[in-house]
Amino acid sequence: MKDQNSRKKSLNSYAKYSSIAFQMLFIILAGVYAGIKLDAWLKIKFPIFTLVLSIGAVSLSIYYVIKDFLKNK
Repeated sequence: MKDQNSRKKSLNSYAKYSSIAFQMLFIILAGVYAGIKLDAWLKIKFPIFTLVLSIGAVSLSIYYVIKDFLKNK
């Protein structure tokens, strides 16, 4: 019984952390994609929106991860 509970806890942890990874991936890819599309639409030579939105997306995903870790503490 004890072994089954520890296995269930490890599977729950695995599911939680893998969902966090996919959430981070989605946020970052969405920011990069939006930046590329904005730069192409505005015909800007230097990819300023790609850089700004990429950095913003990484910051946002780190914020969500930290918020989730603190909530589940």
